[in-house]
Amino acid sequence: MKGLQRLCAALIAIFPGFAFALGSLADITVYDRAQGRQLPLYWHEGRAYVVGNPGNEYSIRIRNKAREDLLAVVSVDGVNVVTGQTASPQQSGYVLQPWRVLDLQGWRKNLASTAAFYFTPLPDSYAARTGRPDHVGVIGVALFKRKPRPQPFSQIAPAAPLARSEASRDAASGAAEAEPRAQAEQKLGTGHGRVETSHARYASFERATSEPAETVIIYYDSYRNLAARGVIREPVAPRLPHPHPFPGFVPDPPA
Repeated sequence: MKGLQRLCAALIAIFPGFAFALGSLADITVYDRAQGRQLPLYWHEGRAYVVGNPGNEYSIRIRNKAREDLLAVVSVDGVNVVTGQTASPQQSGYVLQPWRVLDLQGWRKNLASTAAFYFTPLPDSYAARTGRPDHVGVIGVALFKRKPRPQPFSQIAPAAPLARSEASRDAASGAAEAEPRAQAEQKLGTGHGRVETSHARYASFERATSEPAETVIIYYDSYRNLAARGVIREPVAPRLPHPHPFPGFVPDPPA
């Protein structure tokens, strides 16, 4: 047991603030598709950062932890990933059922395909290439709860089964869909990559509030840039005594 405690203490010392997911209503993670792993979060001055490897494709994973449907409006570099508009929480997003996981691998081109996200120097980023470089280096997810539907009065039809209301049919079809609504070193951004198959369909979602119930923000950049800014702290090697050119007088050698 003491050995395990020492191991845990050593890991904490090596990886301070080490974590993978962010968010209370949903877990938000960044997954490096080239390396096949989730990227760890580094905390600095109240902000969460991940290290992007230039050229690697990545995805944004959202796991709904709530017991109700959520709408996730997602932006990358200040651009809405569904519409390509300069991002706003009031725009189109993706609807997630409770406990569902949504893996966003790229910019949505239509209801059948996306263009892959990949880390790339700022001038090659989609935001910069479309004249919007000011917010490159940030991923945002605005989460909305669904407005509760009023419960209809029971309908009684003698000698026949109870009729199913149109409102309950709408609720069932909406809950089954986890798809979009109408839809030092060069700083890193996100490119507009290869087109991949990614099917989606339209879904209705009435927001409970005009403002998000939660907004999750993750910043990213290259390892070198984050280390230069102090976000990632390089391990410090132990200091060894330096040889001195003039240590003193000449002693006698050993007998």
